[in-house]
Amino acid sequence: MKFYSTNRKSDAVGFRNGVIKSLPSDNGLYFPELIPDIKSVYQASNLDLHSLGYEILKPFCERDISKSKLAEIVEETLSFDIPVVSVSDGIAALELFHGPTYAFKDVGARFLARCLGHFHENEDKEVTILVATSGDTGGAVASGFLGVDGVKVVILYPSGKVSGLQEKQLTTQGQNIRALEVSGTFDDCQDLVKKAFLDQELNDHLNLSSANSINIARWIPQSIYHGWAALQVENLKTVSVPSGNYGNLAAGVLAKKMGAPIQTFIAATNANDVVPRYLLSGKYEPKPTIATYANAMDVGKPSNFPRLLELYNNDFDSLKLDISGFTMSDSEILDTIESCWTENSYLLDPHGAIGFKSIAQKEGNNIFLETAHPCKFDDVIRKVRSDYELPDFTSELMKKEKKSTLMNAEFDLFKDYLLQS
Repeated sequence: MKFYSTNRKSDAVGFRNGVIKSLPSDNGLYFPELIPDIKSVYQASNLDLHSLGYEILKPFCERDISKSKLAEIVEETLSFDIPVVSVSDGIAALELFHGPTYAFKDVGARFLARCLGHFHENEDKEVTILVATSGDTGGAVASGFLGVDGVKVVILYPSGKVSGLQEKQLTTQGQNIRALEVSGTFDDCQDLVKKAFLDQELNDHLNLSSANSINIARWIPQSIYHGWAALQVENLKTVSVPSGNYGNLAAGVLAKKMGAPIQTFIAATNANDVVPRYLLSGKYEPKPTIATYANAMDVGKPSNFPRLLELYNNDFDSLKLDISGFTMSDSEILDTIESCWTENSYLLDPHGAIGFKSIAQKEGNNIFLETAHPCKFDDVIRKVRSDYELPDFTSELMKKEKKSTLMNAEFDLFKDYLLQS
């Protein structure tokens, strides 16, 4: 399998080189030259999560990873449950927070970490992983890469714009994990990472790679749990995907294109509504990021949007047949968390609240993605449930000392940091 750039100005690469390089030199995104058809896999009886994951990933990386090694990587990646939990009539949550950092990013981050570790087993040059996070990505990457030989991780996050628990996950790991607290927005962090990959001097001195969903090994594995949802729910109509950078939604569409029996998707988001607006007008018009209670989706310029377009060959009418948009305000998020708890005894996180509300009036069997455990947004949850306390499993984490470097969102400062560290 080869991967080409969505900008079509750089050479196609294999899976290994695409994972290591992360971003094409023309500032596009890597995209598979063909989308495998695995419809027959979904007709198999008693298919488990590991088997599904293996079948989804195999066509993309079989030339670069042996069958036995891929099976091992998949088993280590998917080492936790991904249950479908009924919330109300016709509505279920796909709970993606049972991994080590309580967020859906654990799936992609663990797969990427193991792929890079495998690819660099016999390499002498250290790899520097750059990752921008609006909340959950950084913690998942820190956990996935902690202690991996030959890999150094630099996490950039917007100062004051992640929750207390998220910040602890980003800044307390130590070892080969470093955190940069950037005075700015997530978009500023993302821009710094992209500029680093396009800077020739940095690339001459450092072996750079990315753990954001711009990396194919972070993006593609997310298709697994979309396919898993389709296996668990008969006649699945709609999957509502809380969306920020749109890698998760693009992965869901990829799963559908590969054969997962999913009818439609909802791009569910907060006030950062660039894609829902696009779905109404056909015009892509990014705006400055707005801070909200659903902070992991505080993205004004989503980097995976080109992949969404590529999945539909830039055909707006075809895209609209599969995807609709939905947005919610902060006050509506709180109201939804409160009403769902009162009526269903199910505690939503702010992102799941948007997903739940988006399918509340839909007929048939529908799923929303619960992308993170509510404890990661305890400050928001307490606005609804003042007695909410962090679960016991977070107590040791919250006692750890934060260690980060505060930095302005200036590329020259970031570049000097990377060259000197």
